[in-house]
Amino acid sequence: MSRVTRAAPAGRLSWGLLLPLLLVLIGVVGYPLLRTVYLSFTDASLNALGTRPQWIGTRNYADALGNPDFHATLWHSAYFTLVSVTLEVIIGVAVALLLNQRFRGRTLARALLILPWAIPTIVNAVMWRWIYHPEYGALNALLTQWGLLGGYRSWLGEPGSALNMVILADVWKNYPLVALIALAALQGVSAEIYEAAALDGASPWARFWRITLPAIIGPLSVAVVLRTIEAFKVFDIVYVMTRGGPADATKTASFTVYQEAYTYLQAGSGAAYANLMVLVSAVLIALYLWLSRRQGTL
Repeated sequence: MSRVTRAAPAGRLSWGLLLPLLLVLIGVVGYPLLRTVYLSFTDASLNALGTRPQWIGTRNYADALGNPDFHATLWHSAYFTLVSVTLEVIIGVAVALLLNQRFRGRTLARALLILPWAIPTIVNAVMWRWIYHPEYGALNALLTQWGLLGGYRSWLGEPGSALNMVILADVWKNYPLVALIALAALQGVSAEIYEAAALDGASPWARFWRITLPAIIGPLSVAVVLRTIEAFKVFDIVYVMTRGGPADATKTASFTVYQEAYTYLQAGSGAAYANLMVLVSAVLIALYLWLSRRQGTL
């Protein structure tokens, strides 16, 4: 029996097993997506339930693309993504290198690493709000006792610091994911390679650049794309910690979608904003698929 003949029944079986999942996805994701696309070309409003929305073409998209406030929120999302993912990669790789060394209590340290990542985002956001509290926060107390701060500050109440403080809270929660992926990649590197490089006189930086980085760059690049997708869509931690304030300093693109649809009740324009976010996410997902194929994981 030829290979093609044997592969055909296996392919039909695979599609048969996937069919229930595909039907659920079409019902749960496909219909809402198509409905959102339709609404984005109308003047639908949640204030006018029961009336038929009027078709207005691409006006909502033109308004969104010409809205300077939306441009500002896109910049906030891009800044949040760039800074948070960069810090998560640096801290995550550093922690992975540390936990890859032999020391007493390493197993316990590895188990504790996952703790921040396991905490729900809402709980994490509330915890950091208390840490940043302008009167009772632990951060103010710590910095003033160390002499690094002259007086208590409202970290989330000042436009210049609010977004960075939200980023710090997000980094603390998500760096363990990068660390775990890098640590798993490091398990495949033989210690004999490092010993041979050390005997040849390679410096620690040379060993990291020539041995460690090539070993982890593949899995790390996939982790970076996944975290980039999640970070660009950030909403929940911003909603809990600042609700987009002060003075819209932490207002992200996803928060604009929520505000347009559920605060201003403009379902049509909110759908247009949401579809623009979907387009950006689709580009990032395409990049993730390309990296996965390149790494042979898909």
